[in-house]
Amino acid sequence: MPSDNITLPPIATQDQWDRALKSLLEKEKALTRLQDELAAERRRLPMVPVDGEYRFTGPEGEISLLELFQGRRQLIVYCAMLEPGATPCEGCSMVMDNIGHNLAHVNARDTTFVFTSPAPQDEILALQKRMHWLAPWYTDHGRRFADAFGAGKGFAINVFIRDDNHQVYRTYFSTNRGGELFDTHFRLLDITPYGRQEKWEDSPEGWPQTAPYEWWRMHDDYGRG
Repeated sequence: MPSDNITLPPIATQDQWDRALKSLLEKEKALTRLQDELAAERRRLPMVPVDGEYRFTGPEGEISLLELFQGRRQLIVYCAMLEPGATPCEGCSMVMDNIGHNLAHVNARDTTFVFTSPAPQDEILALQKRMHWLAPWYTDHGRRFADAFGAGKGFAINVFIRDDNHQVYRTYFSTNRGGELFDTHFRLLDITPYGRQEKWEDSPEGWPQTAPYEWWRMHDDYGRG
């Protein structure tokens, strides 16, 4: 909320601002090139065969890991934190908020994206209806898949590819701040003077900051009491 004692950035002349911005943009361009290099290295990672059978339940009934691909070549699985009967995780819910219509573009490149959680389908479908989420979301019974692929009771991102013989391979894994890949809201806040306004950030003295996680809400809870 706005404050009467708000701290603002220093005032500069146009020339001073132009020089400062030019210096920052040069660093941003260097970071972009580094991200391109990392993406190129990621594309060259080896893959490992997925052994064992993993089953999920979705609106269409029980399906296999191979069927999660929906006939496409690549699969991204986000193991989200939703236990049976539990309150939804605000962080994972932020990810779901940011998916939107992105999946049409992802699908166009022969890639499927899905969420999985231990919660039963009736709870998942009720939450999707409440939050207007459309991304495919499957029940991972007993957290068998999450335990096998690095999520446990937390969250994780796994990427898979299949060959023409229907063998599935794991190609990538990430968790923790790797999940920010999906968080457009953080990208937007990062270009503002105050940033994310969280205490861990390196910000000038007097900048508004609160503890991370504490301000996060389900998107329909902001503005309530």
